[in-house]
Amino acid sequence: MPDKQPDSTPPLTQISDQKNPVPKPQNPWVEGLQTVALSICLAFGIRQFVAEARFIPSESMLPTLKIDDRLVVEKISYHFNPPKRGDIIVFRAPQEALDAANSTTNDAYIKRVIGLPGETIEVKDGKVFIDGEALEEDYIQAPPVYTWGPDTVPENEYLVLGDNRNSSSDGHVWGFLERESIIGKAVVRFWPLQRIGGLD
Repeated sequence: MPDKQPDSTPPLTQISDQKNPVPKPQNPWVEGLQTVALSICLAFGIRQFVAEARFIPSESMLPTLKIDDRLVVEKISYHFNPPKRGDIIVFRAPQEALDAANSTTNDAYIKRVIGLPGETIEVKDGKVFIDGEALEEDYIQAPPVYTWGPDTVPENEYLVLGDNRNSSSDGHVWGFLERESIIGKAVVRFWPLQRIGGLD
């Protein structure tokens, strides 16, 4: 009778360990730092390229926007379509605006798009005229008491005005706004809760 060959099959526990190795526990500090770093990267990416929150610091957009209103500003749509008349936009203040306000900080402004490239704009008799036609505006605080223009909006630029026409540092003070200065479009007010909703 031949000698019995030794069983070369590893123990069951050894096979199990080979197929499903037990991972080494990760240092909780390293895991926590990785989570924080990922969260920061996501937050930065969203704020930089998708949307961001802004608050209203002045009365220049009354009655539409009030001091301390919180808004969501989306940054995607203007990469595909140009701003439209009536859009409420956030933009980097041009140097002329900073000079007019005696400001040394590169503040962001919020105004409404009124004049589009190629249009001739004039403000007189308490109304805005676009190519000779009066613009109907039901969103302003009061009719403007100043006169401006007529002037034609250059290519890739816009005339932006505050809804509180007589208390706003805007295009009638410092001129046209270049499209490249636009940060995004204000689309939703999320604070205060009793005034939450979309913006027209």
